[in-house]
Amino acid sequence: MAQIDSQTFPDIVELNVGGQVYVTRLETLTAAPNSLLWAKFSQGSPGELPKDGKGRFFFDRDGFLFRYILDYLRDSELFLPEFFKERRRLQREADFFQLPELSRRLAAASKDSSYAEDSGGDPEEAELPSPVTSSSDRTLRSPGADAGFITIGYRGSYTIGRDIQADAKFRRVARITVCSKISLAKEVFGETLNESRDPDRPPDRYTARYYLKYNFLEQAFDRLADAGFHMVACNSTGTCSYASNDPGEDKLWTSYTEYVFCR
Repeated sequence: MAQIDSQTFPDIVELNVGGQVYVTRLETLTAAPNSLLWAKFSQGSPGELPKDGKGRFFFDRDGFLFRYILDYLRDSELFLPEFFKERRRLQREADFFQLPELSRRLAAASKDSSYAEDSGGDPEEAELPSPVTSSSDRTLRSPGADAGFITIGYRGSYTIGRDIQADAKFRRVARITVCSKISLAKEVFGETLNESRDPDRPPDRYTARYYLKYNFLEQAFDRLADAGFHMVACNSTGTCSYASNDPGEDKLWTSYTEYVFCR
């Protein structure tokens, strides 16, 4: 990103919202008077806003839901997907960005969903719990929880050589992927699930494109165990990505591993 003048904002603005990158016009960000973005980008200066390592303006908010905030700023209308189940979370984001009209519309939609539930209609999906931090606040599986399979996969690297015992990156996990029915993945992993690659799909569909926002396998296994899942199979493959003719040189191996869980 080009160097930003310390006094004025560019016409095209790059944002990093919770790890998701957005590119939009300055006039879009300032379209709603008295909103937080309007205040930041019309009343403030670039030097006052935090930036990521590439110079993009950073907001520590839900990067997936911010797409709907931008859509609302562009058109002053909100068109949500047919199977959208995160109105309450989006209302929370609207409150943070100080968009009272958007928040009001979302609150009205949530009331309609609650009425449908009382009338025997389809209820809106309950908000997912926060990540597990201790045994006292873990979410237990309800008796009517769905059965099914979840496959956890990860690509990792490890070193074999003379310094293997001293290698702090003996098992370096690049990313943990999740393959399952969407409703099961959301039930187990909640807000720790990154849905940016396969958003807005109905809960009865399957996906192989989700991944977790952390790189600790044990944390994923704990959440699966808490939800009543048991490991039933696993497999792994490994290849040597670097091999020197010098027998004293370390060798770097890469691996792909999958664990299959069932409930």
